[in-house]
Amino acid sequence: MKPLFVKGPSVGARLLLLSLLAFAFILAGQRYQWFKSLESSLSVISAPFYWVTDMPDRLELWVDENLVSRKTLRRDNRRLKAESLLLKAQVQKLASLEAENVRLRALLNSSALLDDTVLVAELIGVSSSPLHHEIIINKGQTDQLFVGQPVIDALGLMGQVIEVGPKQSRVMMITDASHAIPVQVNRNGVRSIAEGVGLLHELTLRHVSATTDIRVGDLLVSSGLGGRFPFGYPVATVTEVSIDPGQPFATVRAKPNAQLDRSRYVLLVFTRQGEQG
Repeated sequence: MKPLFVKGPSVGARLLLLSLLAFAFILAGQRYQWFKSLESSLSVISAPFYWVTDMPDRLELWVDENLVSRKTLRRDNRRLKAESLLLKAQVQKLASLEAENVRLRALLNSSALLDDTVLVAELIGVSSSPLHHEIIINKGQTDQLFVGQPVIDALGLMGQVIEVGPKQSRVMMITDASHAIPVQVNRNGVRSIAEGVGLLHELTLRHVSATTDIRVGDLLVSSGLGGRFPFGYPVATVTEVSIDPGQPFATVRAKPNAQLDRSRYVLLVFTRQGEQG
């Protein structure tokens, strides 16, 4: 009768045998060229086995990438929207700062061309009444401001200080309906009075004779008469000259050169003439 169980080699013996075989294969691969060819052929045969053994890791990776829960997708979507909104806000702020720097540089460059002493001020308030074209700036008595002081921006005359406080002042713009400024045509020196009509982009010249040499496109500058505004500051550009044969005076309209609705920084002009006026 044959025994039910046959006892084979021990585990240690098997391990030793496999180690010897592996060592023999290594030596054979180093010494015999034909063994290297055999090794290459065997690697082609073993490739599918490697691919099969790697399947669990590939499957797990595919599940992680494609079978994401709806809750996770919604959370990621909210996070991405928040990040996008934050980045857009930062871009807007950068664009705003860049534009503000351009305007400030233009203002400072214009101040370098002036013979008068100037002080940079920032606009901190605008009159809420449509009947009054006034702004509030962040300079006052501590900065030696005075009533009647001219205010300009990088492009032209904006108005004059009408009220001075300790730390801030009120400025009436040249388009206010109660404001008037002596001007002259830069081309030929013809004098007139530019008055505000309550419209932010319009001035009118009163009592201009129909025979006066004034044309569309003429630059109007402050004449210096009246002792309030210094001579030679750009005020407005003529946009319309209408002559009615039955009327003794022409209708002349002009557009202010200063950016009355855009300038955030302004220049306060200090002149002996203005301080005395």
